[in-house]
Parts: sequence; C-alpha cells; structure tokens
Amino acid sequence: MHPIIRNLAVSATLALCTPFASATVLSFDDIVGPDGNAAMPVNYGDLDWSKAGMSVFTWEQAPFTAHSGQGRVTTDWTDNWPVASTIRFLSPTIFGGAWFSGYGDSSVRFDLYFGGELVGSSATLQLSEVPSYLGGGWTGAIDTIVVASDFPASYVMDDLSFENAMQVPEPGSLALMLAGLGLAGTLRRRAAKR
Repeated sequence: MHPIIRNLAVSATLALCTPFASATVLSFDDIVGPDGNAAMPVNYGDLDWSKAGMSVFTWEQAPFTAHSGQGRVTTDWTDNWPVASTIRFLSPTIFGGAWFSGYGDSSVRFDLYFGGELVGSSATLQLSEVPSYLGGGWTGAIDTIVVASDFPASYVMDDLSFENAMQVPEPGSLALMLAGLGLAGTLRRRAAKR
C-alpha cells in the first residue's frame, strides 16, 4: 500500500475511533468550605468563573435541592436585577446544560456566545424545589454562557455538562474525510491497473 494512502487510512481510523461523547460534568461536590459554603474557584473545571459572581454551598436547604451529591452553585447577593452570571470556556465547547432548583417565582435561561456574538438561547425554565434539567438549546461551538435569572440567589445550578468542541467532529467534516478516502482508494486502484 502506498505510504500516503496508508497514512490517510490510519488518520481516518483514529478520527473515527475517537470517543465522540466524552462529556465533562461539573458536580461542584469537591468544593467544600469550613462551614459548608465556599467561594467559587476562579478556574474550576478549567473554566473562567471570574465574572460569574457565584459561590458554592453544600448544606441541605429547601428549595435549593441538589441534583447529585451535595455541592451546587448559586449567585451571590447583588442589587442588580435581573442577574446575569458569565462563565467562559477556555476553548471552543459544545455546551450540554445543567440542573436547576430554586424559588418557584423565579426562572433561569442560558444565553450562549461565540466570539462575542450571541449564537443561541435556551428555553426559560421555571424553577421549583425539584431539580429540572435545562439544555443549552444550541449544538454549535460556544466560548461563553450567561446564566440569566430574575433575582439574585434564587436558584442553584448542579451538574453542568459540556464537551470540548475539538473532540467532536462535525458531520460535514466526517463526510468530507470519507469522500477523500474514497477518492484516494479509487486513484490507487486505477494506478494499480496500469
């Protein structure tokens, strides 16, 4: 087999065998302060939380029910209403969503950004004491999410999920790669017949 075709075949095999669903889920269970609450680390989970204005707590308190474990994040008290917490990803990311619970008179939604441009928004989730999942509502790459809510400290967020966009080949990229391999194979067969 020609070395170029062999290298293409090996590259294609590696690309196709790469796990597509290697999602990261941040449970916040590993952040514990001396009294059950803690400041949000600035780069927890390899994300930039410096503009999020969030803290972590781990004690039981209705209506802030955890989805899993004990750790969850909430906004700090602020005089600004509505509240917008900005979380930045360090590389292009496919955002899944998160679980929320909180006061029934409040709601949350995600606004998703890439390169400073709004690219999508989730549905609005009405909160309750029972944790509910809110998906991001966008399947493309993003670099920032903003969690928007009606009131400060009205919700908790748990089990935030996302995956690195570089690990997820776009369907068009896979099709183009397979078409290229098919063309290379056809050219190889023609060369072999000569």
